[in-house]
Amino acid sequence: MKFGELFLKGRNRHDFISLLKTNILKKLRGFDCHLVETQGRLVLSDYIEDFENEIIERIQTVFGLIGVAQAFEFDTNLPSIEDVVVGAVEDSGGSKSVKSFKIETKRADKTFEMTSMELDKHLGEVVLDKFPKLKVDLYNPDLIIYVEVRTNKKTYVYTNLLPCAGGLPLGSAGKAMLLLSGGIDSPVAGYLMAKRGLKLEAIHFHSYPYTSVQAKEKVIELARLLTKYVDEIKLHIVSFTEIQEEIHKNCDADYMITIMRRFMMRIAKRLCEKNEAGAVVTGESLGQVASQTMQSMTVTNSVIDIPVFRPVVAFDKEEIMDVARKIGTYETSILPYEDCCTVFLPKNPVIKPTIKRVEKLETKLDVEGLIEKALATEEVIVVR
Repeated sequence: MKFGELFLKGRNRHDFISLLKTNILKKLRGFDCHLVETQGRLVLSDYIEDFENEIIERIQTVFGLIGVAQAFEFDTNLPSIEDVVVGAVEDSGGSKSVKSFKIETKRADKTFEMTSMELDKHLGEVVLDKFPKLKVDLYNPDLIIYVEVRTNKKTYVYTNLLPCAGGLPLGSAGKAMLLLSGGIDSPVAGYLMAKRGLKLEAIHFHSYPYTSVQAKEKVIELARLLTKYVDEIKLHIVSFTEIQEEIHKNCDADYMITIMRRFMMRIAKRLCEKNEAGAVVTGESLGQVASQTMQSMTVTNSVIDIPVFRPVVAFDKEEIMDVARKIGTYETSILPYEDCCTVFLPKNPVIKPTIKRVEKLETKLDVEGLIEKALATEEVIVVR
């Protein structure tokens, strides 16, 4: 297993790798296996081969890894390397299905008798002697044979390097609260921030009876789909009905969404404090709807003094949908169950709200009382 930007870390690299190993073993709960690190690689062994495909699929969802491959491991010596490389070509179909190849060597063990370039050239000649119909292609080969000579006096040879999730180990950047609405954008935002190492909890605001039980179940399913990448999510479900009714009754219609968003942020901050989370994550994309203009975000942010991460802020809708399809949330997100943001929706929401105006409107509301009542409805579900 290969990790990517962890190589950029300094003296604390060991902490990141230790967390990464913990996360991998969590993904592989129920499988007997042995995991060790060897100079920039993680090696998994002693597992039952019948489960290999499932193990690899799980490893591919671990943040912090960029590649995984089934490798041949053996004691380092040149004759063995030659034999295994030739065997790798044969296993790939030889010259019957492969027309070109390339050798990529990494010689971490500097005591080995050849440099990386010398070993590339030598092994290329060995393959051509055995398969004279093959050609070397350094730019677009049918087959790449990876050879890694490691400092533990072991060599690893593999041909099928599969991509992994990338990013940083989950939990390495702290914890945040994701505002999970049930739409397309918020699960994507959660995935992207988890990829940067944030452990996630989620908040969903419902407006029963204006929203249905199916809408709540849809959000629980979205959280479940995200656990493919984040192991588990504590989902906080909060009733927003009374807040929306009071805003609708007492405030100007064009400011309703803006005031709603400010209440959501206030409640999110309270839950962050209660659950030791340091930031809020939203699926807002600049200019996508009226509540996502620069002015709207400024007014919304003014009630919260912790970071608000908006990872899809520069994405257009097609880009967001592409990620949703990739992570498997799209089909659930488009199910036709309403969320609280569609309740009492004004015809002409303000796109350039001001803090002065919104604060004046909020004087008509018992802001603290409404927040306390909403928090009293909190239902917590741990989704795995």
